[in-house]
Amino acid sequence: MTTAPHTADQLRHLAEQAASDLEEAPALDVLRWAADTFGPRFCVTSSMEDAVVSHLAARAMPGVDVVFLDTGYHFPETIGTRDAVAAVMDVNVLTATPKQTVAEQDAAYGPKLHDRDPDRCCALRKVAPLEEALRGYDAWATGLRRDESPTRAGTPVVGWDAKRRKVKIAPIARWTQADVEAYVAEHGVLTNPLLTDGYASVGCAPCTRRVQGGEDARAGRWAGLGKTECGIHL
Repeated sequence: MTTAPHTADQLRHLAEQAASDLEEAPALDVLRWAADTFGPRFCVTSSMEDAVVSHLAARAMPGVDVVFLDTGYHFPETIGTRDAVAAVMDVNVLTATPKQTVAEQDAAYGPKLHDRDPDRCCALRKVAPLEEALRGYDAWATGLRRDESPTRAGTPVVGWDAKRRKVKIAPIARWTQADVEAYVAEHGVLTNPLLTDGYASVGCAPCTRRVQGGEDARAGRWAGLGKTECGIHL
């Protein structure tokens, strides 16, 4: 198992080769490749909407690091899901936090920055903390799926994250919602309770609402603001 860091050129080459080799591979095989290739320099990021990718990654690499961004704005159910995952799954949950508390951000930028400038709020409370949290890794896995929204339709199973100079892995990119539900049922995977209360995608409480019939899974995020992504995956 690899422990030494790769150079950026090596990582980009690995990503390009794996993008072709693993496009049709089962999710577990993709994660086994990541574990074998990167060892402890590989992690999973999770919003704690569900623990599907964390569960898969634990099967491929028991004790795998799972990075959770605590923005200070999460629903209590999301924090509860994080704590449950840490307690019952064979993973190492690492909580990353922004440099400023919500109160400190309010003092610096004014209250409810998420309403006035959601891009800035996401940059401060999600994007920047993730950059710091990923610093010691060569590759990271996410739960992105192509069927979630038009903006995610082209998500590669393995790609090159040029901004962070890391390999980015979306092992369930080709899965449908039905695939996720089947995996959850088969393996008894933890999910956020809000998913059974009208929420199809769970983010920060001030910027997340329940979805209506016929809307895509991401419609409840930043509704009415013309914003579809926090910036992590752009």
